[in-house]
Amino acid sequence: MPITIPEGLPARTVLERENIFVMDEKRAMHQDIRPLRILLLNLMPDKPTTETQICRCLSNTPLQINITLLQTSSHISKNTPQEHLIAFYQTFDQICHERYDGMIITGAPVEHLPFEQVDYWEELCEIMDWSKANVHSVFHICWSAQAALYHHYGIDKAPLPEKLSGVFSHRVLTPHLPLVRGFDENFLAPHSRHTGLDTKEIAARPEMTLVSDSQEAGPYILLAREGRQIFVTGHSEYDIGTLAAEYRRDIARGLPVGIPKNYFPNDDPSLPPNGNWRAHGHLLYTNWLNYYVYQSTPYDLSQL
Repeated sequence: MPITIPEGLPARTVLERENIFVMDEKRAMHQDIRPLRILLLNLMPDKPTTETQICRCLSNTPLQINITLLQTSSHISKNTPQEHLIAFYQTFDQICHERYDGMIITGAPVEHLPFEQVDYWEELCEIMDWSKANVHSVFHICWSAQAALYHHYGIDKAPLPEKLSGVFSHRVLTPHLPLVRGFDENFLAPHSRHTGLDTKEIAARPEMTLVSDSQEAGPYILLAREGRQIFVTGHSEYDIGTLAAEYRRDIARGLPVGIPKNYFPNDDPSLPPNGNWRAHGHLLYTNWLNYYVYQSTPYDLSQL
C-alpha cells in the first residue's frame, strides 16, 4: 500500500524515482480504508532530506499511511525555506486537538547544549507530554531519544571523548520482541553523535527494556510502556551518503573529527561508502508500524 504525503512535497519525486508507491491526499480520499495517522516532528535543519529518508523507511509495508509534518514554532529554521514550511508543515497549536496512531521525533544537531538551553525545549517537552495521551506509539531518533529519556525518566546524556561516527555492529538482546522480529543476531546501524547513554543506568531501570546494544556504540534500541515509547540512539534511516556529507561538512569547518568507522572501503573517503545497514533499518520501521502501531492502535482514536 502507498504512503500518503502532502500534495507537492518534493520528497515525492525522489521516492517515485526509487519505485516507491506514494500518493497525495486527494487520491487517498477515494480509498475505502482507515489509514494510519503518523505525525513526524522534524527537528533536523535540512527538513526535505529528512522527510525523504523517513518516508522511504515507512513505505515498505502493506499499510496505508497518512503523514502529517510538524515543526516547532519556538525555533526559526535557517536551513529550510520558509515557503516549504508554510506549504507542508503544521505547528503544535494546529494539531494539539488531534490524535495519532504513531509519531516520529527526529534527531537534532543540538547535543552540545544542555537540554534546558535548547531554544525549543519547553515546546518539545509540551509535545512529548501531549504524546503520552494522544499518540499510541512514539518512535524517537538519536538526540530526541536522549531528550525523551531525560524528560520522561531523568536519564541524562554524557559527552563522549570524540565524535561517534560510522557504521557499527549491534546485537539483539530480546529476540522474542516483535520490534526485532526477522533481525539477524548481529546487524549494522549508523551512528553520528557526540554524546551517549550509560548502559548500567539503563539496565537498572525496571521500566526500560534494552532491546539492542553495541560494544562500540552503547545502547541502541530501548523500549518503554510496552512499546508506547521506543528510543533509537542511531540513524537507521540515513541514506548511504549522509555520513559522508556530515564528515566533509565537519572537515570544512575545521572540526577535529575522524573518518567514519566501517563506512568507506579501506577508510578511503574518495571511495563510495557502504550502505550495508539499510535492510535492517527498513525492517525496524516496518516492525514498529506493524506490531506497535497497526496491531495495537484502536480503530477509533478517541479511545486512546
